[in-house]
Amino acid sequence: MTDARDTLFSDPLEAPDSFRFDDGVASVFPDMIKRSVPGYSTIIAMTGMLAGRFASEGSNLYDLGCSLGASALAMRQNLQSPGCRIIAVDDSAAMLERCRATVQADSHATPVELVCADLREVPIENASVVVLNFTLQFIPREQRDALISDIYRGLHPGGVMLLSEKVTFEDPPLDTLNIALHEQFKAANGYSELEIARKRSALEDVLLPETLRTHKARMVEAGFSSCDVWFQCFNFASLIALK
Repeated sequence: MTDARDTLFSDPLEAPDSFRFDDGVASVFPDMIKRSVPGYSTIIAMTGMLAGRFASEGSNLYDLGCSLGASALAMRQNLQSPGCRIIAVDDSAAMLERCRATVQADSHATPVELVCADLREVPIENASVVVLNFTLQFIPREQRDALISDIYRGLHPGGVMLLSEKVTFEDPPLDTLNIALHEQFKAANGYSELEIARKRSALEDVLLPETLRTHKARMVEAGFSSCDVWFQCFNFASLIALK
């Protein structure tokens, strides 16, 4: 399977459906996310470094909403603690099919278990690291508190949750500015105004971002002792929460 250039939203005669992680998206996903998410490669690399720091011997590391497995592989390649297992979860069979090929091509020994399931139905157990990179934003808002609380309960003391999300800003001028900067970033990466507008329409009722204040308050409510941003570029941010 080869990765193609993302042209999914380039046809002006095709009405955009709601965004779905189907085979079409899976086939262009590496190109799509690289050209759409500022700082993505840094987020993935540092996810691996942080996982290596916090993984404890004999524990589980979770990549929830793993898509093609970039975070899972970054964790795998940075692990030093023995006896760890990575559990990569996604409800898209198309994504997991490609993820499986990528994992099998990687030579690191840490086992990676691929689970095709709704991440809300996967128990978090014996965990030292839980990663949600651009995943929570696709979960209905009213279900997010319960998910984060479940993750907290499944983490060992000293464990971490790593969360990356598209965010909104409480200050309207800053929100408008960061939306414009994000669209400028996509245009600089070769997306046309039509593609940007059509993808925005497809994601409008699917990707539901929140403010950093909301994310931090949710972590505190779940029981995490500390939570703050470790990376941000425009309206994309990564947070770390410590148990």
